[in-house]
Amino acid sequence: MKHVLVTGGGGFVGSALVRRLVEYGCEVRVAGRKRYPHIERLDVQCIVGDIGDSAFVQEACRGIDTVFHTASKAGIWGSRQEYERTNVSGTENIVSACRKHGIPRLVYTSTPSVVFDCNDIENGDESLPYAEQFLCHYARTKAVAERCILHNNAGGLKTCAIRPHLIWGPDDPHLIPRLLERGKQGKLKIVGTGTNTVDITYVDNVAHSHLLAAQSLAGDGAAAGKAYFIGQERPVSLWDWINGLYRDLGIAPITRKVPFNAAYRIGALLEMVYRFSARNNEPPMTRFLALQLARSHYFSHEQAEKDFGYRPIVSLEEGKEKLLAALC
Repeated sequence: MKHVLVTGGGGFVGSALVRRLVEYGCEVRVAGRKRYPHIERLDVQCIVGDIGDSAFVQEACRGIDTVFHTASKAGIWGSRQEYERTNVSGTENIVSACRKHGIPRLVYTSTPSVVFDCNDIENGDESLPYAEQFLCHYARTKAVAERCILHNNAGGLKTCAIRPHLIWGPDDPHLIPRLLERGKQGKLKIVGTGTNTVDITYVDNVAHSHLLAAQSLAGDGAAAGKAYFIGQERPVSLWDWINGLYRDLGIAPITRKVPFNAAYRIGALLEMVYRFSARNNEPPMTRFLALQLARSHYFSHEQAEKDFGYRPIVSLEEGKEKLLAALC
């Protein structure tokens, strides 16, 4: 593993992975929608383009021996076409390019949302089936893409998928900023009983798991053709963890609650309103978000430890210290 391509290498996960690959001694090429000065300073090659463009992907993969496909359209709201182009067509383009150029290894950044069936998941493992129905385009298209990745583990190409959950840490552009904004505005309420337990994953642990998986593909191949849940050393009580973060930052803790059924109905109504009014911004509540905030969803990481030695390299406590240092 010497010449490496990271799609989405300027993003949150991609940046952490690029830094780790550089430390590992790899020659790294980053493919993204724009230039990323913080990545270019690491002395890596950055190329600008759209993974939905097959010609761009073919050129990006030239001379590469390992692909880390972290690029995706995230979020829980947006047009079906945008999610399809990036998450499905983009992934198909990556697989096609790996085939054409004889690239032997492909590691895909997936999500546990591919198995979320609207019910509690407690210590779930990789035997869980894909969900049959999805409440957002992100989860549905990621499931399609993951199937494509794993199906193509054959004919000289070894593939695997990593499913990190609720990724957090310094420079997080998604989870932490939203929590802080809503907390400061007093707009966040506990959905349901407030006793649900979830997996969260510090970003450096995500990058670490990707590197370990690629090493497995290059070595004994134990990870080939498989998907893996990864996370911290233990799950957390979601609302206790959020309130603990708020207290450390001087934000008033959340005490108000909304019943799950009410939040779910509000989400369904807002989805309908936003859809028919053709709004591009995300509704403050959706059915998927209500479920994520109220249900337990945490997973066993034993298979990742067994197959390629994954264990978190940054603990919950250390990760929180790093996050607070970056925020304060």
